[in-house]
Amino acid sequence: MVVAKARAVDGPDKPFRFAEIERRELDVEDVLIEIKYAGICHSDIHTAHGEWGHVHYPLVPGHEIAGIVTDVGTGVTKYKIGDRVGVGCMVDSCGVCENCLKGEEQYCLKGNVPTYAGVDKYGELTQGGYSTHIVVTEGFVVRIPDNIGLDAAAPLLCAGITTYSPLHHWHAGPGKKVAVIGLGGLGHMAVKIANAMGADVTVLSQTLSKKEDGLKFGAKAYYATKDPATFTELAGAFDLIINTVSAAINLDAYLGLLNLDGTLVNVGAPGEPLSLNVISLIGHRRSFAGSMIGGIRETQEMLDFCAEHEIVPNIEVISADQIDEAYKRVLASDVRYRFVIDTSTI
Repeated sequence: MVVAKARAVDGPDKPFRFAEIERRELDVEDVLIEIKYAGICHSDIHTAHGEWGHVHYPLVPGHEIAGIVTDVGTGVTKYKIGDRVGVGCMVDSCGVCENCLKGEEQYCLKGNVPTYAGVDKYGELTQGGYSTHIVVTEGFVVRIPDNIGLDAAAPLLCAGITTYSPLHHWHAGPGKKVAVIGLGGLGHMAVKIANAMGADVTVLSQTLSKKEDGLKFGAKAYYATKDPATFTELAGAFDLIINTVSAAINLDAYLGLLNLDGTLVNVGAPGEPLSLNVISLIGHRRSFAGSMIGGIRETQEMLDFCAEHEIVPNIEVISADQIDEAYKRVLASDVRYRFVIDTSTI
C-alpha cells in the first residue's frame, strides 16, 4: 500500500489542507502512477463546493492527471515502469453493458466510477489527482505521446476530451461552420481542436477582451454576445455550436444561430436548470444536445490527434499552496486558460 501526499478539502467553504491518503495494494491489472501534474477543472470546484449534490469529505479532487508508471500488477500488459501516462475523469466501469462494450464507458449503464467523489468496486471512496500517487486499473489509463509535456497533457484528460468528443461525434470538419460559446479552459481547447479538424470556427464570448487569443487559437471570427446585433447578424449561421460555459444562457437566442438541422451541444454544466421554447427547435429541425467526456479509446485518439497537430492547452503551472487562490481566479474568469498543479509541491 502506498501512502500518498495530497491536498484535501473538508467542506464546501473550507480551504485546502495537506493530507495523507492510502492507495490500495496493486491488484493484478492495476498500475501505480506517480502523479507529476494535475489540472484544475471547473468540475473540481463544483464538487468541492458541494454544488452537485452530497459530497463525502474530506475530498481530494482532480481528474486531469499526468505522470509516470512506477509499478504494475502481475497481469498488466499495456504499460511498464517508466511509461508516460494519464488518467481522466473515470477509473472504472462495469465493462459488460452495451455502452461499455461499444467503448463508451463514460455512459456505462451501471454508472462509471469517477476518479474522485465516487465509490470503487472495492467499496472505497475514490480520491483524485491533487496527490502524489494513484492506483488505477490499466484499462482506464492512457498513454501520453512523447511530444506532449506532462504539464500540458494534464488538462487534455478532461478539457481536451470533453471538447474533442462532441466535435468528433457531430462531424466537425471541412465545410462545417462551428461556433464555440466561451473562451475559457474548455472553450480554448474547442477552438484549437475544431480548427485542426478543418472546421470554420467562430468564438461567441460576452466581450471582445480575448479576441486576439481566439483568433490566434484558430477562430476565423469573434463576436461579443453582449451586443444584441450579434444574434441578428449570425442568425442561422452555424451547423454546430459547442457551449462550454457553466452558467445559464439564453438558449433560445443561441438556438436561433443554428441553420437547418444544426445542433447546440452543452458541455458546460451549470448548477441551475436551463429552459427553452420548443419553437426554437422545431422551426428549423434543430437539436439541443449534451455531451460529457469520451471513452478510453476516444481519449487515446484525442491525445494522438493533439500530438499529430501539435495542440496543447495554454496553462499556468501553480504550487499546491495556490489551489484556493486558483479556484477564486477560475470563478472570476481570471485564468488563461487552465491551472495545472505541480504535485511535487504537495
